[in-house]
Amino acid sequence: MPVTQTAADSEIEYEVYGEGQPLILLHGGMAPCEYWRPVLPHLDGYAAVVPQRVGFGTRRDDPDSVGPDEVLDREVADVRALVDAVRADADEAGAGDADPVVFGHSFGALTAIETTRAATADADADEPAGIAAVVAYEPAILPEEFAEHADLADRMRAKLDEGDREGSMKLYVEQVLHPGGIGDLDAWLAEWPVWPDCVDLVEEVVRMNYAVERYDLPDSLAVDAPALVLTGTAGPQFLRDSAREVHDALPNSRLVEFDGVGHSGPAEAPELVTDEIDAFLG
Repeated sequence: MPVTQTAADSEIEYEVYGEGQPLILLHGGMAPCEYWRPVLPHLDGYAAVVPQRVGFGTRRDDPDSVGPDEVLDREVADVRALVDAVRADADEAGAGDADPVVFGHSFGALTAIETTRAATADADADEPAGIAAVVAYEPAILPEEFAEHADLADRMRAKLDEGDREGSMKLYVEQVLHPGGIGDLDAWLAEWPVWPDCVDLVEEVVRMNYAVERYDLPDSLAVDAPALVLTGTAGPQFLRDSAREVHDALPNSRLVEFDGVGHSGPAEAPELVTDEIDAFLG
């Protein structure tokens, strides 16, 4: 597994699947490789790059070492280091399209947008942003009226403090993945392959949710790259609303809504999602 160094001198592990233009895949609150596994067979023509986000792979922080206000900045710095590494690898291999596309889901989508915004702010004629495009499936951003009453992180933290790790993650699944209910949740989770890994990641998911609840979407996102914002009609309404608000804030954006697809759209309907990405990039 390749490894790259961040500006903070820590390591990011990532896997590469296929050949072609680099496509960096940033997951949300799920185990990274397992989440993207249904998507990878549909990414012909791309070198799909799957990083292990901090706290979700072998690299773990002390639970108290990174505060909620630092989580997003840390992730943006990591992804920028990964973009540089991927571009260098593509240049060395003689790839025609060395600048990567950054594709994120949920918190990964928020990270993808903020990474591209940071790269745009630092770009100049001699050193452009180096990101070809950004794709965001339901960015984990809360509409203002929803954010005022958001308490998922506190409720997850309370369960965790009681020693109930599974109960903490169940709150996340119920509110974010299946807000309309799912019947027998325990039976569904027993058949969900990534569930045991997700329980192991609960501390990082709690911190991630604190970061989401504190994020304030600006009226305008200065992103100097074309953007594709994706959402589905079967997911949480607040995320559908946020997708539209992100689309409105981006200067060069296309918004696509998938009928009957939920928040786990890339894994749930990979062919629909990747066909839309192909059309956008093509």
